[in-house]
Amino acid sequence: MSTKAFQLALAQATQIQREAIEWDSGALLLVAGPGSGKTQVLTCRIARLLTTTVEDNSRILALTFTNKAADEMRVRVQDFVPEHYERASIGTFHSFCTQVLRQHGVHLGIKPDFAVYGLEADRRAVLETALLRARKEGKNISPEDTRYLAAIDRFKTLLIEPEAAAESGVLASDEAPAAEVYRLYEEELRRANALDFSSMILEVFRLATKFPGIAARYRRSHPFWLIDEFQDTNDAQFRLINALAGGEFRNVFAVADDDQIIYQWNGASFRQLRRFTETFAASSLQLPTNFRCPPTIVEAANRLVAYNAQRTAQKQPLLAGKVALKLPAEKHLRVLHFKDDSQECVGVSEDIAALGRGNWGSVAVLARNRSMLDPLQQTLEARKVRSFISQRRDDFLSPEFRWMVASLYQVIRPLDRRNFAIVVESFNRICETELAPEEIIATSELSGRSYFDEWLITLRRRAIPEIGKELLSRVREIKDRYYDFIDQVIRCFSATNVSLSVAEDLAEDVRAWETISGEIARQIGARAQLEEFLQELALRSKEPGPRRDTVSLMTIHGAKGREFDFVYVIGLAEDIMPSFQSRKRGDRSAEMEEERRNCFVAITRAKESLTLSWASSYRGFPKQPSRFLREMELAD
Repeated sequence: MSTKAFQLALAQATQIQREAIEWDSGALLLVAGPGSGKTQVLTCRIARLLTTTVEDNSRILALTFTNKAADEMRVRVQDFVPEHYERASIGTFHSFCTQVLRQHGVHLGIKPDFAVYGLEADRRAVLETALLRARKEGKNISPEDTRYLAAIDRFKTLLIEPEAAAESGVLASDEAPAAEVYRLYEEELRRANALDFSSMILEVFRLATKFPGIAARYRRSHPFWLIDEFQDTNDAQFRLINALAGGEFRNVFAVADDDQIIYQWNGASFRQLRRFTETFAASSLQLPTNFRCPPTIVEAANRLVAYNAQRTAQKQPLLAGKVALKLPAEKHLRVLHFKDDSQECVGVSEDIAALGRGNWGSVAVLARNRSMLDPLQQTLEARKVRSFISQRRDDFLSPEFRWMVASLYQVIRPLDRRNFAIVVESFNRICETELAPEEIIATSELSGRSYFDEWLITLRRRAIPEIGKELLSRVREIKDRYYDFIDQVIRCFSATNVSLSVAEDLAEDVRAWETISGEIARQIGARAQLEEFLQELALRSKEPGPRRDTVSLMTIHGAKGREFDFVYVIGLAEDIMPSFQSRKRGDRSAEMEEERRNCFVAITRAKESLTLSWASSYRGFPKQPSRFLREMELAD
């Protein structure tokens, strides 16, 4: 049984969208331009498959690249077919790999309650411990060998195991010592029952190739796969999908757009689309109609991207499909020119301020890099326009939330010394105590009590403020009622008098936690095990969502997959966008084409109004207008 929302979505689908939604078996490459309704097609297709596979009770696998996109898909599918929603496995590549390893990682010596180390400090600490252990065993290892951490990431990205690293030819030099350090690092991760972010795809690839029965089980339980943003897959992700498919599975539905490849540095390439078509014998459809942008912007986007050669030859240009336009035609696309970068900040800020507070939450300012956003934020603040710079945050800011997460980890990993140090040191900051984690660990080893219990006993002998007593009174509820505990701690923190700087960090963390915990609950269920919750938490950004009347400042990479009513793209000058590095590579280089795709992605985020700006001088150096303005026929 489907809902009215699903029936309405199907009724509103165009003929080509309906063809994609109703695609049956076999591989399909759906070429979907910006604003073409591809998320609606994906979610309608998932809903249709769920309703037509009720009798065999199979699951549908859908993979995408961001938690935000995955969560949006989950919400829509639940709205379309709530009674079948739980059979949809929707998540990021890394989240999917985490689930696979929870179920089958034991075949590789990975216990289900493994920790995920996403912070650079944690990974470096693991490597330092591994090197210290090796030196104590008399091996010729130097503390300076931590420099191989980047090489280890490189090996993992290429799906190279430690045993094969020395002969891989990946590094120009030092391959043998790097391979040995890689082996020691992996051994230390196993001792800690932990994985780092780069391990996820490698370990599932190992499972699929060394235990093909596991891959076959996923093909039976998940007879239909959907992959969003396929153009962003790198070689490792493609090889993982191919390994899971086992050379026989063909029900793979890939959505991609070669005009939106902006992660070339991570291995994304327009060749992936051809590779997919050849490997899976895929058919192809295109969604050319853009329902997001006004026609003027669509026309400019077509003129711009036509200069690229690395794109599908038979691809149709975008068609303008947006009918309801809120603004007059002269406001759909504007170009602003300023004397210098300082005046650009002032002019753009004044223009945004004039939109009024009620519109600020619908405004995004996009730039090629973060350095251009900082001065703009200062200028906006001077005009009382609230703004925030959107960026991934791998950890919480406040000691209160760092303590909370570390306490949760300590429940399931009672012998984790590194995590225990975070518990003690963050609590020290909150309550101005001065306990040393090393001393508590030493005492616990003599008493036979856990680190955490020994710490609690030690605290009872100390005078601590009320906030500390409140936290300690609730910490015993963590294991069995961690959602209740989180809610209570949030309320406790909100009522606490703390300094302004800490209060701001704490308020952001509260907002981030409320969002993240809700998203995880939708993904794995509100009654999931604590270790599952923490594994998913480690994979997610701890950045809070924007407030309603707040302008979003973003890099173009950060804006991918987003849309806003009012979009400003600043810095459209030569050596800024396109960058100086791409100009050095040449007008026809792959780097220049990627810069052009960056511009294409940026301008197609706009739903109502697009404002492009450039200045004749940046940091005192004279600049010419970006070639992209000329290519869009917006400058001479």
